[in-house]
Amino acid sequence: MFDIETYHRAASLQQAVTLAANHPQARLIAGGTDVLIQLHHLNDKYRHVVDIHGLAELRGITQTPEGAIRIGSGTTFTELIESPIVQRHLPALAAAAASIAGPQIRNVATYGGNICNGATSADSATPSLVYDAMLEIISPQGTRFTPVLGFHTGPGKVALEPGDIAVAFHFPVQSQTGTGSAHFKYAMRDAMDIATIGCAAWCHVENGAFRELRLAFGVAAPTPVRCPHAEQTALGAPISEQTLSAVSEALLADVSPRSSWRAAKDFRLHLIQTMAQRVIRSAVAHAGGSL
Repeated sequence: MFDIETYHRAASLQQAVTLAANHPQARLIAGGTDVLIQLHHLNDKYRHVVDIHGLAELRGITQTPEGAIRIGSGTTFTELIESPIVQRHLPALAAAAASIAGPQIRNVATYGGNICNGATSADSATPSLVYDAMLEIISPQGTRFTPVLGFHTGPGKVALEPGDIAVAFHFPVQSQTGTGSAHFKYAMRDAMDIATIGCAAWCHVENGAFRELRLAFGVAAPTPVRCPHAEQTALGAPISEQTLSAVSEALLADVSPRSSWRAAKDFRLHLIQTMAQRVIRSAVAHAGGSL
């Protein structure tokens, strides 16, 4: 038995907003793969629950005629993996989804829950960052949009207020010419373990040079981070081994990993620099470039 003091099941998104606002101490539960673990460990901060599982307004993957993509926050990772839209236009997100746990977890765990849990190890965070995703958030005051970049405010903390519900992720039109992306996760037991380091890259290459590079890491800082020094180093630089080496050195100004029982800080720094080169190579290959 779970130690639940109050439980409310929302029948609609608007009712969910009302319930969340009226019970500010309550935790939202969608897939439950994070919340139920906390309840299992008798975390008294999770004794009040508002259930938003299965709400139609939080589901679905759609694309506008112009190419912008909307993914409901209640979309499961299995749905991300199997979506032709995600496979074609957001392949790093599909790869990240496939790296999460096992099939049973991926069948119920949600994209929104993974991001809103606030963990720096959230596998879907790095591709969300390199694709410049925006979050649609509804509250009693209305709807607002906020970038995923900056949404994580600290370990286990995100920019949500009581009554806020993350409704969907919005992705701008992704150019299909000269662009590529990739995701890579290092874990002691591959998909069945939390990432020791996770990363994603997106690049736009033209005439043998980087027109743009976006690089993001998880478990490399207290929150998932983009890497502005590394990205700036690549800007306009030729696609070469020398550029990759320079990018991996510049990364040291963007990350601040710590030692834990999973890995020492020095090992994480080594992984970060090594994985950056690997994931950039893959993104460049998908963009039609070569190294």
